[in-house]
Amino acid sequence: MSNLDPAPAESTGSGDATAAPVRELLIGRDVVLGGPRGMSVTRTLPHKHRRMVGAWCFVDHYGPESAVMRVPPHPHTGLQTVSWLLRGEVLHRDSLGSEQMIHPGQLNLMTAGAGISHSEESPAGRTTVLHGAQLWVALPEAARAVAPAFAHHDDLPVVARDGLTATVLMGTLEGATSPATTHTPLVGAEILIDGGGELTLRTDFEYAVLAFEDGPVVDGEPVPAGALVYLGTGRSALPLDGTGRVLLLGGEPFEEQIVMWWNFVGRNHDEIVEFRTGWEAGRGFGEVTGFDGPPLHAPELPTTPLKPRGRTR
Repeated sequence: MSNLDPAPAESTGSGDATAAPVRELLIGRDVVLGGPRGMSVTRTLPHKHRRMVGAWCFVDHYGPESAVMRVPPHPHTGLQTVSWLLRGEVLHRDSLGSEQMIHPGQLNLMTAGAGISHSEESPAGRTTVLHGAQLWVALPEAARAVAPAFAHHDDLPVVARDGLTATVLMGTLEGATSPATTHTPLVGAEILIDGGGELTLRTDFEYAVLAFEDGPVVDGEPVPAGALVYLGTGRSALPLDGTGRVLLLGGEPFEEQIVMWWNFVGRNHDEIVEFRTGWEAGRGFGEVTGFDGPPLHAPELPTTPLKPRGRTR
């Protein structure tokens, strides 16, 4: 999914990992994809109070809503896109020639590396109820120029506990490891809470939990639908109660400085300028075939230079 903001703000950082358990409730902002009649999403990362959770640097939650997704071809660099559905269907196409429908409980993982472009849309002629999340993972310096890649995973490991069922999208949770490729130590898991229980965590990871609906209770407090609760580091276990679905995100605090602007993750202003220039010139990102419509144009860059920064709040 693209950041369709016509004047995207500079997002810098990492996220100021807290070296202790905390509880910070982050309420997202509403963003409309594709113009005033487009699909509405709630964006909780990047947030004015927190930029990242591990290498997770972008979190959009959408639905449940009867809607048509139509995101034209657009570029990415320096990140992985993680597409996860609870309801509905979305068709992915990319400049590698991939064409893949994603259904609930399946993972689409696209690694941009040095540059890729893709589109996402509802199946032709179909309006359906969509509910899901689109996430980005920042690639570390050692991997951010890897060859672009796409993978579809329809058989993910499941962890079952009394009152909890967790599907592991990325990384390892409670001994279950996803087949998805990661480039930094991290974890992502959808958890169905039915009465509640406890999950074992890594104390060196920072964590956050996104609520897909009202009803979940995280660390003793309810989390409203679409909100993200940041939990810091140093936790060996996480109690989850109530009912509903949540998304657990975690990872080693990402120590590198990044600049995230529009759909690019880079390290400095000049890189972002180069990425934008290449996209507008039709260079470096390939071509998406099969989408009925033109690609997105990149917004104008801000008048002041984009600056990489460390962990700020």
